[in-house]
Amino acid sequence: MTAAPTVPQPPAGTTVAPSSSVRAWTVTALLVVFMMINFADKSVLGLAADEIRADLGLSATQFGLANSAFFLLFSVAAVVVGMAADRVSPKMLILVMALLWSVAQVPAAIGGGLAVLVASRVFLGAAEGPAFPVAQQATLSWFPDEKRNLPGALITVGITLGVIISAPGLTWVIQNHGWRSALWVLAAIGVVWALAWAALGADSPRGRDGADAAQGHGGGPAVPYRRIFATRTWIGTTLAYFTSYWTVALMLVWLPSYLRNALDYSADTAGIVVVAPWAVGAVVLFGQAWLTGRLMRRGSSSRRARGQVGGGLLAIGALCCLAVPLTDSVVAQTVLIACGFGFGGSYATVAATTVAELAPPHRAGGALGLMNALVTVAGLLAPAAVGALVDAQGVDGYEHAVALSGALIALGAVVAFALIDPERDRARLHR
Repeated sequence: MTAAPTVPQPPAGTTVAPSSSVRAWTVTALLVVFMMINFADKSVLGLAADEIRADLGLSATQFGLANSAFFLLFSVAAVVVGMAADRVSPKMLILVMALLWSVAQVPAAIGGGLAVLVASRVFLGAAEGPAFPVAQQATLSWFPDEKRNLPGALITVGITLGVIISAPGLTWVIQNHGWRSALWVLAAIGVVWALAWAALGADSPRGRDGADAAQGHGGGPAVPYRRIFATRTWIGTTLAYFTSYWTVALMLVWLPSYLRNALDYSADTAGIVVVAPWAVGAVVLFGQAWLTGRLMRRGSSSRRARGQVGGGLLAIGALCCLAVPLTDSVVAQTVLIACGFGFGGSYATVAATTVAELAPPHRAGGALGLMNALVTVAGLLAPAAVGALVDAQGVDGYEHAVALSGALIALGAVVAFALIDPERDRARLHR
């Protein structure tokens, strides 16, 4: 298979400096840490759920709505900044985002009640909404299409590492110094990372060449966004990723409480066990990157290498989640949840690389941004829905929430198998 790269190569006669490879991997490493901080920010309220509810006197529904508020402007910001990333320096966008994350932690860290907590989370969500699509675009633009699976997986692994590394530490801070202290810690980490990015981050020369080509220097006619959004591949990828993100939102907000209140783990033990699905997810991500890369190098279609492999991950996750109510063993339930959420929540890299292959380079930021915006609506819905289940059904509500997640990602698997074929739809876009 010879797939046209989504990000153009430097013009004929241009030599890419040997240092470009070093810079590409430096940028990738920094953006992995960027995503780690992003998801540590997202997970901190879930880790402190019981403490926050006790401190502020919140019901499960109120706590779920407070977490849903994080996603109120998340999607809008993802679209606006994702499209801006096609025209504005990704380095500058990322730097501004990181600084805003730190600022957003301060009001709730200082004090206040539910209103302050909700306002700070809305602001934080708006600042973090574009993070994943912009980080993926900034990273993938340094690599040709056939070499994108590993860096794309690494950016997504930053999500899992953010929870794996931060959960035990943040849990300790919460238990010993209070949940507001954890917000101060995250604010300080964000500032330190922003300083490192200002010094070492860079925009890809491939991205600049691609932007020039798209403006009439050999790039051909522009493809309207509406044609990209109408493809079966973009629709299928977005729907499949939506179901996966529902699982991610459930893990972030309610899994620590599930472990403590339904499975009777202590707070400290739950802070360790909660990393299990993320650890499984990290292994799955690298396995998916290896398998997809191997299939594409051997000439397999991207329908098989990305569409069917991604659908398979969701199918395994769905089966594990749906099996949770069938056993009363705490150990078995823990293993099934780890595998179900680990596989079901590992679709992000498949989604990003699929859309990056489908979209022309001058439309990649907008295509990724709108996909991310629609997908993260799951984050707006899932915490509130699960909170309502817990208030209505008590401990049983947690188990029913897992079963609901399993049903959704099963639907995502069917959609992925049925609709996703990047090569077919890319060819149609260029006719």
